Amino acid sequence: MKKSERMNQMLRFINQKQQFTLQDLMQEFQISKRTALRDITSLEELGAPIYVEYGRYGGYRLLQQMQLPPISFNTGELHALYFAMQALRSFSSLPFQISFRTIHEKFMNALSDKQRQDIENIQHRVYFQHTEQIRDSAHLEFLLMAAVQNIVIQITYANQRRSSDQRPSSTNTNIRTIQPIALYTRKGYWYCQAYDLHKQAYRVFRCDRIISAETTEIEPLTHVKELYSQDAQSLWKPSEQAIPFKCLIDEAGMELFQQEHFPSMQISEKRGHMYLVGSYEPHELDFIVRYLAGYGKSIKIMEPVILQKALRQYYLDLLDHV
Repeated sequence: MKKSERMNQMLRFINQKQQFTLQDLMQEFQISKRTALRDITSLEELGAPIYVEYGRYGGYRLLQQMQLPPISFNTGELHALYFAMQALRSFSSLPFQISFRTIHEKFMNALSDKQRQDIENIQHRVYFQHTEQIRDSAHLEFLLMAAVQNIVIQITYANQRRSSDQRPSSTNTNIRTIQPIALYTRKGYWYCQAYDLHKQAYRVFRCDRIISAETTEIEPLTHVKELYSQDAQSLWKPSEQAIPFKCLIDEAGMELFQQEHFPSMQISEKRGHMYLVGSYEPHELDFIVRYLAGYGKSIKIMEPVILQKALRQYYLDLLDHV
């Protein structure tokens, strides 16, 4: 990092902390003690009102907040920001109702002619293939802020019922009291990871199926916030009714697994063979069958028998439509 760029970032760093030590600067900017001392001298020359506090717990204090210069970006950072924005193009629903077109226009108008030309040249050499958003989600901002502020909310959620032949037949709704943890998007859908207070279990909700959402006066559960910092794999525990499954999987199947899998499943090796193992809840049979069908000939279900029969029936139903 160039010194001028480091000075700019350091100004923002100390303006936010107000009180800091040499160790803070050394850790934040990965610099030596000698460089940190020189940088503080440079900041004082720039007019930063820094006061030295002596003693065992001494350090440096900023006497007053400073008016910071506008943020500037180098060419590499501008390219990185532009490519990051491309991820917004395929979403019609975004937290805070962000408009890609508005952001894109402001970004491009702020560039110099040379920078704009560079971006346009890159556009012809890099292609982004997006998964288009399938359904709109009306409550993304509300769900995100509930997760950020650790708020328990009540939602009306639409469940899709399945007929006896596993085809969609109708939908019903129910009221769920949840504590949102995080949002993520996958294959055209937004999902909300949350703790279901009624079921006392972690659940994932399709955001487009959330019909309404409102805050409650219920105190948030502290252990939910603590678990959030752990590995996501450990959050999603199977219930006592969960059904274990085991599939023999080949190399092509393992590549498909890396592209899409869920916390309830993993790859394991035994006696030189690779297996896709995991569990599913009884009401998730249709879901797990459709998921495993995507592997084609790359897997062979070893157990349970009910899953083997369900997958065979799935293929037979497909043949009826050929």
